[in-house]
Amino acid sequence: MNIFRFRFQAMKSSCELVIVAESKSKGQSIATHAIAEVSRIERIYSRYRPESIISRINAAAGQDFVDCDSETLSLLDYADKLYELSSGLFDITSGVLRNAWDFTGAELPSPEKLSTILSLINWKSVERRNNEVRLPVAGMELDFGGIGKEYAADRAATVINGKGVKYGYVNLAGDIRIIGPKPDGTPWVVGIQDPRHKERTIASIPLYSGALATSGDYERFFEAGGKRYCHIIHPRSGYPVTYWRSVTVVAPLTITAGSYSTIAMLKEDEGLAFLKESGMDYLAVDKFGKIYHNNK
Repeated sequence: MNIFRFRFQAMKSSCELVIVAESKSKGQSIATHAIAEVSRIERIYSRYRPESIISRINAAAGQDFVDCDSETLSLLDYADKLYELSSGLFDITSGVLRNAWDFTGAELPSPEKLSTILSLINWKSVERRNNEVRLPVAGMELDFGGIGKEYAADRAATVINGKGVKYGYVNLAGDIRIIGPKPDGTPWVVGIQDPRHKERTIASIPLYSGALATSGDYERFFEAGGKRYCHIIHPRSGYPVTYWRSVTVVAPLTITAGSYSTIAMLKEDEGLAFLKESGMDYLAVDKFGKIYHNNK
């Protein structure tokens, strides 16, 4: 058995599948199925694709109900659980805030524009009727950006495992799902990036199974007036979070790791208590560079 790596682009990110197989051709065949699954999820849930279910729901905001399949309804149920778990901070209607923040132009939004967009954020106002979903106000949007890539990593791992692969992992731009350890039984070692130095790592985490995801203020940001403004935006204030540089969570599923790391970022100074209560392994770096982790 040999280790084969297959790199590809998806969801505007560099991705990789690591598969242990008898031959490269066998690994390639399996990788093709997994990549197709990632592409499927991107196609049906990306807000950038007009044909996606998310785009159709958003386009009908303030008008009609849109029929959804069981997979989409399950993800909406999960989003609702995250909303409750985070006391309303993880809100999939808050993606509309991207219309206020331009991370290429490095310009702060006007208070008037921010106020208008904040009025559109309200997950609890989203109407559901049997298999149908409706956004009650024109301009409201759903955005699976906080769970879509992580869900895709889990689905790709399921596809690979279903083809008989016992060793390997899926890496979608740092959202990682382990299929199984290395063939010799040793763990895969994942380096955690220093949020202020791209080429450095601050820790190495061995993983035999499960998943890992990191949320941070270094992925998309700009600086103005000596302050850093990142792409993780608080749904109540409308301003980027500032307390954590990065939060990494290890969990059974990538979608869980990703959503918990994002919630910790959104909870600001209450994030550490949230991570401790979760019972999951974590590594967090605060705004001063101090590192926090549990000792499990």
